[in-house]
Amino acid sequence: MATLELNNVVKQFGQVEVIHDISLSVNDGELMVFVGPSGCGKSTMLRMIAGLEELTAGDIQIGGKKVDHLPPAKRGIAMVFQSYALYPHKDVRGNLGFALRHAGMPKAEVTQRVDAAADILGLGPLMKRRPSELSGGQRQRVAIGRAIVREPEVFLFDEPLSNLDAALRVHMRVEILKLHQRLKSTMIYVTHDQVEAMTLADRIAVFRDGVVEQCGTPLELYKNPANKFVAGFIGSPAMNFIDSNVVNGCAEHAGQAVINMPDGDSNHAKVSIGIRPEDVRVKPDGILSGTVQVYEHLGGEAYLHLLLQDDQNLVVRTDADSAYRIGDTVRFDVIDSKLHLFGENGVALPRQLTS
Repeated sequence: MATLELNNVVKQFGQVEVIHDISLSVNDGELMVFVGPSGCGKSTMLRMIAGLEELTAGDIQIGGKKVDHLPPAKRGIAMVFQSYALYPHKDVRGNLGFALRHAGMPKAEVTQRVDAAADILGLGPLMKRRPSELSGGQRQRVAIGRAIVREPEVFLFDEPLSNLDAALRVHMRVEILKLHQRLKSTMIYVTHDQVEAMTLADRIAVFRDGVVEQCGTPLELYKNPANKFVAGFIGSPAMNFIDSNVVNGCAEHAGQAVINMPDGDSNHAKVSIGIRPEDVRVKPDGILSGTVQVYEHLGGEAYLHLLLQDDQNLVVRTDADSAYRIGDTVRFDVIDSKLHLFGENGVALPRQLTS
């Protein structure tokens, strides 16, 4: 296990800078998730850590040692890719042990490491099968096992579950979390799926356009997002944003005062009110109202997609036993202490939120 330090890392492709002076620390034994939309730079950063891309500026340290000048095999890392990249002509045992045998490791030690990885991942009954005889989840477990046998200081995962179906993704998320708890290794996991990020991470680094917008625990990002981008990206369904005018120290919607501005803040004429779907209370005497456009019933819970009076949209979580029809008018209130405020530049305005 080891710490990992990114110090003022910059990456350019030609004249285009895609990573902008990022500094970030990953603690010993921590599972850090890089999350963000496609093209935000998260996979490029992972590839630079792995040694598959060169840095334009800055440095990378693993266990306190500068490694960005070293080839991938010398960095003490092992990477699990989105594609399984298994050797089709080798069975599971052959795939797990190939890199060790290629490095000249004694046969007895190769066998010991392969058997240990197979035991951790439940691959024992599959050792004589070839990749074509395995399911997608089984192939991904072999790919992970191939990383485990190397006993790296840092594990790198590059969207390893994106090729799996929804049910198998959930299962494999649990398996990766169990693996981290068992190995207690330093891991960096890249995904565009914020549910994966929230499920797996000790901490999350949210990337956008080559910068880290915010880094913190899943609950820190969920409860105290630094800006509208983080607020809208973390959480499912996403946070609602209602554009509002500030009148007499209050943010208003449809002529109703919804939330007080921070004490002494008179710098904003317009703000966005951030409302999570679970922080809306449907009630007959609610001060706000909207028209049902879509009714999603998911079994244990339901979501209303409302069109508000000024043509803005709001998603509301509601009782799964209630019944609504398209076109119904729904009245509601919001939980003031749970609301978020964002200035015209998208930066969060300070509020004391409840836990």
